[in-house]
Amino acid sequence: MAFPVRTCALVGRFSDPRIAESVGTLLPHLAGRGVTVLVSEDAALDSALAVRVPKEQFGARADLVIAVGGDGTLLYALSLVVRHGVPLLGVNRGRVGFLTDVMPQDMLGPVDAALAGELQADERPLLAAQLHCAGGEVAQAFALNDVVMQKHDTGRTLDFETRIDGQFVSAHGGDGIIVATGTGSTAYALSCGGPIVEPHLPALIIAPISPHTLSDRAIVVSSSSVIEVALIERPDTQAHVICDGAVLGQFTAADRLEVRTAKERATLLHPPGHDYYGLLRSKLHWGRGTFER
Repeated sequence: MAFPVRTCALVGRFSDPRIAESVGTLLPHLAGRGVTVLVSEDAALDSALAVRVPKEQFGARADLVIAVGGDGTLLYALSLVVRHGVPLLGVNRGRVGFLTDVMPQDMLGPVDAALAGELQADERPLLAAQLHCAGGEVAQAFALNDVVMQKHDTGRTLDFETRIDGQFVSAHGGDGIIVATGTGSTAYALSCGGPIVEPHLPALIIAPISPHTLSDRAIVVSSSSVIEVALIERPDTQAHVICDGAVLGQFTAADRLEVRTAKERATLLHPPGHDYYGLLRSKLHWGRGTFER
């Protein structure tokens, strides 16, 4: 990342009035500091202060990405620049916001600090997913939160097998399985009974989704592990693989899913005083009605 920042990409659902309000404040602020602002060429935005480019160019052209919205917006923004190592700042206009921790009413100070390179850089591990299809094609994607294999458009459960580093783990019956990072441990994996794992701990969470067997529980393995998932063929089996909410592809009994820790990393920017455990207390409502500090 170059400092001071000269080019910034803005990502968000600009048709949402709340997001448009924040973007309407950010655009003249950034322009006043001599920053070129990039938006997607199909962005629902009417402003001469932004330069429209194909979103595929964000990674090569931007020094910084500001995602305005919820965690899903930041994950989408990351997918656009993940191979280029561009840092991301999240302005929270969503509901929970584990990743977008700058509040809109306070955003201009952190934005200026980000432009000057004065924010706390937080490098997070990523997952690399490879979907090996029967025809020899390989679909690939990165994920900051999780890679999910789950049933698709059917009421039937799935039968599937998991392996870790080539060693057979178990056969499962249920709606699917999640492989999550520590960052993603507070997302879908948490709702499936998985543990909360500190984001920088070198570990992966494997959590079954609605398992048919009650003893089929989430496990934590080394981040150096390679996790493989394969479907067991049965009538009407339909599944797909999803990386951070985006569909990677359809998954059949002839295919194989492989998930490992990526060499690439995501860089999130936080304002001073960022407190992970304070964030957990706030978002998960810990300590309410007891002895709060």
